[in-house]
Amino acid sequence: MIIKTQEDVTPVVIDAYKNIDNPRLREIVASLIKHLHDFARDVHLTEEEFQAGTQIVAKMGQMSNATHNEVVLMSGSLGFSALVCLLNNGNNGQTETTANLLGPFWRLNSPPTENGGSIIRSATPGPALFVNCLVKDAKGNPITGAEVDIWHSSPEGLYEQQDPAQADMNLRGKFTTDAKGYFGFRSVKPAGYPIPIDGPVGDLLGAAHRHNYRPAHLHFLILKEGFKTLISQIYTPDDPRLETDAQFGVTRALIGNYVRHDGPSPAGDPGEWYSLDQTFVMEAGVSKLPRAPIQ
Repeated sequence: MIIKTQEDVTPVVIDAYKNIDNPRLREIVASLIKHLHDFARDVHLTEEEFQAGTQIVAKMGQMSNATHNEVVLMSGSLGFSALVCLLNNGNNGQTETTANLLGPFWRLNSPPTENGGSIIRSATPGPALFVNCLVKDAKGNPITGAEVDIWHSSPEGLYEQQDPAQADMNLRGKFTTDAKGYFGFRSVKPAGYPIPIDGPVGDLLGAAHRHNYRPAHLHFLILKEGFKTLISQIYTPDDPRLETDAQFGVTRALIGNYVRHDGPSPAGDPGEWYSLDQTFVMEAGVSKLPRAPIQ
């Protein structure tokens, strides 16, 4: 069909891709074309705005490398990453879930650590944190032998690969749940931290007068054959940016009960320390590891 007016463009383009063999890919491409064209019509996108938009997309690709992904960062800053996560967890978006974003700092091969052991691998000043967790299935039964990756920022808001003062794999560990579905560890209380603003994401946040901080949290990745891999972040309730997270990652189910204590900790630490008790529920499904954002 030869195009005459703007109304002709969308059906012609959709028809051109109707022979994609994979039915799911065919469905996605057709819907993408329709919604992309509808967006341009909705805002009556100008040629200058179109050119500016393509330059933003190009710059996101140019800034992405083995240690930084501007495209993923932008997806989070638009709430798209959070939406996809919630659509695919918690009974496909019907209930609350402890699933959350992987984030850019997960690494493979964290050091195996005994339950109750410390993941502090170099001097890291800050309030001690003692974490006790249970992993269960949808019926409340304990999940034994699940592999659990832990990682988080320091009390200064830096992950170990960002901070030359921290040892390799500091504040990271790999645990295995016992017969009761339990795992636990000792660490230090994390802090919130800024996301990079030297690219298109920073331009967007600046235009909206938004800050570029993520609230403090612990990361969990739980793997067990027969269950969908659970990726989670558990946020501290005392962080002032819970409601304004730059990546829209905070949900009600992910605000943990970090309890402040005074006096000697279970390990004899003097002064202020914290405890966290958390239960994770895994959904039946396929067990697989995500691709590590940092190679």
